[in-house]
Amino acid sequence: MNFSFKSVLPLFLTFLVLTAIIFAGHFFVTGRGIDYKAVMAGNCLFFLISFYVFRMQYLAMYNKNPQVFIRTVMGGMLIKMLLCVLAVVAYYFLSANAFNKPAVYISMIIYIVYLVVEVRTIMKLNKTKNA
Repeated sequence: MNFSFKSVLPLFLTFLVLTAIIFAGHFFVTGRGIDYKAVMAGNCLFFLISFYVFRMQYLAMYNKNPQVFIRTVMGGMLIKMLLCVLAVVAYYFLSANAFNKPAVYISMIIYIVYLVVEVRTIMKLNKTKNA
């Protein structure tokens, strides 16, 4: 049940790789009309959300009651969806006329990447006999 850096390493590596890709895209693919600050903010937001939900699921995995893990997965999915919708709505109202749809679409792809990494990592950690 020890929450270690090794268990969260795939999320950190994903964050670093995506950050490098965003910076490279900013410098090499200019003039496409993509707001890279919004994409980087989305990357940071999804990393923090994924880290929090991963920690919740990791701790629930070692509970004696298996329903706790299921409730945590469902609650984590609800947290992610609500925060993503709130982030897009807040970006829409704060940016006014400068709302950038390509940045939102790229952020949606980043969300899927974090989701895949998080689920793969939890599935690897949950290889017990009675799971």
